[in-house]
Amino acid sequence: MAELIPVDPFDLIIFGGNGDLASRKLIPALYHRFCDGQISRDSRIIGVGRESLSRQEYIEKTRQSLISVNPKLEEQAFRNFAEIIEYIELDALKSDSWMSLVDLLEGHEDKIRAAYLATHPSLFGPIAQGLSHNALILENMRIVLEKPVGHDHDSAQAINNAVGACFKESQIFRIDHYLGKETVQNLLALRFGNSLFEPLWRREVIDHVQITVAEDLGVENRIEFYNKIGALRDMVQNHLLQLVCLVAMEPPSSLGDDAVRDEKIKVLRALKAINASEVNTTTVRGQYAAGAIRNNAVKSYAEQISESSETETFVAIKLEIDNWRWSGIPFYLRTGKRLEKKYSEILIQFKQVPHSIFDSSHFSTQPNRLSIMLQPDEGIKLNIMAKEPGPGGFKLKPVSLDLSFEETFGVHYPDSYERLLMEVFRGNQALFMRRDEVETAWQWIDGILEGWSITGQPIEHYTAGSWGPTGASIMLDRDDRRWGSGY
Repeated sequence: MAELIPVDPFDLIIFGGNGDLASRKLIPALYHRFCDGQISRDSRIIGVGRESLSRQEYIEKTRQSLISVNPKLEEQAFRNFAEIIEYIELDALKSDSWMSLVDLLEGHEDKIRAAYLATHPSLFGPIAQGLSHNALILENMRIVLEKPVGHDHDSAQAINNAVGACFKESQIFRIDHYLGKETVQNLLALRFGNSLFEPLWRREVIDHVQITVAEDLGVENRIEFYNKIGALRDMVQNHLLQLVCLVAMEPPSSLGDDAVRDEKIKVLRALKAINASEVNTTTVRGQYAAGAIRNNAVKSYAEQISESSETETFVAIKLEIDNWRWSGIPFYLRTGKRLEKKYSEILIQFKQVPHSIFDSSHFSTQPNRLSIMLQPDEGIKLNIMAKEPGPGGFKLKPVSLDLSFEETFGVHYPDSYERLLMEVFRGNQALFMRRDEVETAWQWIDGILEGWSITGQPIEHYTAGSWGPTGASIMLDRDDRRWGSGY
């Protein structure tokens, strides 16, 4: 197991400290790192919200959040953790409500200071301005922007301009929690730490790439937000395109902050635009209807929001990268809610052997495939052809070489926010998105949205608990391909 190196003492201000993200992800992540000794008792976690709560009431709220994650919460460990928790009532849009935060931070200028904006993106600019107007921005300060940064290119640019007017780019951390997953990090090790794979990572050897992010949950308590966003903006613009970048990018000169991001932006700029003339054959929009997941009845999306909606809860895309390494090789992306199970995978499908020397009347060889599993179980699986043992003739059988990170290394990190928060305090931006990445990704997404608007591409309904609309399978059928092992 890698050594757990403590971070320097910090003051972390969580705007939206009462919200769902803070309760489900941020507080548990910080608690786990505190229990492992990476966070010192000189640090402080300051929840900020518009709700009027005493410090003790907020501590009890965080306790309940942790119990929901781990019912066997160790009470003494939590009491120690609670000593570093504070709470401030603050409305970022009211200039006269900032003084309590100013007073709380006074005298702590020697610590690392970080502001985590777990709020609606429309508040990113006003919060940055509030921090600036109240002289709370220090040289060693960082600001963390939760995704999505905007809802299109223009809104993303406006947010970046507003935050950038107060903070230097080196202080801005645009978070995408997929970049903190162990398996995503291991993709870099797999490609660039092994001479076996990198020579094969090219169009002459690879047939196509699939990236799947499937969820069995619905929109839950994000209805109002999600109905304005949809799957394309919520998942593809950030999570899936970031995975595309890591799969497709050229070897960086190092793992430094900008070395990796310089290569990722080249991939985004090389994405072939999808316009109105081809959007109907290269994209599929879906929305879940009523069904059942694990024998539990599930309402349709329309029933859940109590109105008719054209918001997509599923999207599949065939994209191409116009560069030397990947020209002509399709990348198939799909993501959706209320699918059969929670499952995320990057699948590298290699080409068939050019000539088979084996008796095709009895069996056929299958092309090799490399599966990089992101959730629920992180690991890597390589499918190869092998001879069945025994004297019964020469028979081939596909077998898997499996690597489970939890079994191999004896450690399991339940959430990528743990890694990313530590990187914020260390000031390491390599795992975060740069401004040009965000805006370039939005430009590409805007082209699809415009194509949908021009063509009036309809929503295809799929049964909750299924694997999505049939149109997603038809899209691959046209290319004589099939979705991979996850389904």
